[in-house]
Amino acid sequence: MVVDLVFSNLPLVLTLVGAGLIMAEAFAPGAHFFVVGVALFVAGLVGFILPIGGPLSLFIMSLVVIGTAVATLYGYRRMDIWGGTGEGKTSDSASLRGQVARVTERVTPTEGEVKVSEGGFNPYYRARSVDGEIKEGEEVIVIDPGGGNVLTVEAFANVKDEIDRELERDQEVSERGSAE
Repeated sequence: MVVDLVFSNLPLVLTLVGAGLIMAEAFAPGAHFFVVGVALFVAGLVGFILPIGGPLSLFIMSLVVIGTAVATLYGYRRMDIWGGTGEGKTSDSASLRGQVARVTERVTPTEGEVKVSEGGFNPYYRARSVDGEIKEGEEVIVIDPGGGNVLTVEAFANVKDEIDRELERDQEVSERGSAE
């Protein structure tokens, strides 16, 4: 009884389920529900348009689901919503550590905003500097992702690693040697 009811109203069921999945995408972005939702929605609309019933209609709607899903996924990727090949997508807050960003709003120890080069769907993050002020437009590096909500950043000019310190020591030694 229920199966007969679903199959007799299959275009309506597909359209409603597709619309529901498209709306669910708003709560869980990432093309997980959107691609399938659009495919089912379009197949439901095609089912309404087709005057044919029975197995041929099911076969045509199945082809429409597959074709629309492939086209939607391709379009979704081409519009660079995911960051193209997925390279621009961050997987978690720890993956932000060491990322390069550009200051979009002056960063101080208490406020500011940066745009992470490969920051995923929304690359804009609130930021705090390690010390001092970093002007708008400067490149910075993420020192501490802080859970992904507020990043701690440092200007490239201030970042020193072990190699930089060793070079400074060598330069000081050579300057002392030439001064003697």
